[in-house]
Amino acid sequence: MSNTDNQFNQERELRLEAFAGNQEFHDLSLEWVRQSMLNKYVYNFDWLGRPIIQFPQDIVGVQELVWNIRPDLIIETGIAHGGSLILSASMLALLDVCDAIESDTLVDIRKSKRKVLGIDIDIRKANREAIENHPLSSRISMIEGSSIDPEIVSQVNSEAIGYNKILVLLDSNHTYQHVLAELQAYAPLVSKGSYCVVFDTFVEDVPKETFSDRPWGPGNNPKKAVHEFIRTHTDFVIDSALENKLMITVAPSGFLRRV
Repeated sequence: MSNTDNQFNQERELRLEAFAGNQEFHDLSLEWVRQSMLNKYVYNFDWLGRPIIQFPQDIVGVQELVWNIRPDLIIETGIAHGGSLILSASMLALLDVCDAIESDTLVDIRKSKRKVLGIDIDIRKANREAIENHPLSSRISMIEGSSIDPEIVSQVNSEAIGYNKILVLLDSNHTYQHVLAELQAYAPLVSKGSYCVVFDTFVEDVPKETFSDRPWGPGNNPKKAVHEFIRTHTDFVIDSALENKLMITVAPSGFLRRV
């Protein structure tokens, strides 16, 4: 790494430390998130042709995690229109391309072991067809059923056998009990140094009327589940550095790193 890179990284670290203590910045970011939800801003984006219901900042955050971890399996709960699955699949494809370039070898990346496994209680026919017809479909497997159903959990565990670096993204039902059950089911699959990302933890920090048509809200949400899980699982820590980098994120306290 060059001296210029070192200086750049040092300046970034100092800036992120300042962000951590900048309460006004955090408050403004949270208010922006709240307003964006009221206006359905998060529904505006696609990833390689499929709707992805995420903030651009969180998309960038997932990209950084995938690059740093270099997983061979990404497990996702919650599929919706499939954009997040396509994002993960595209990042895994890029990892294979970079590996091939670095090793100066010719490989058929369509035969790569790296894949994405998505679970959803209701995979709508049109969404399934669009995902299965996508150019990256060979990297994607889908399971229909509740992510906390013991049979589904067992199936996911079987699918995960033989993979060494596993990243987990939880983004389905956002009630406390459901997310806690997901954490208990899937966090053990996360490899050391990798992450379990719990989306929509911000629900704890916004007024109840933000999600008046949903069962979750303050006191019943993913952040409450995260803190309960962390209390009894010392092999996971909350990575606040990534949260401070993004500032605008649906996952405050939701980036859990296995140590």
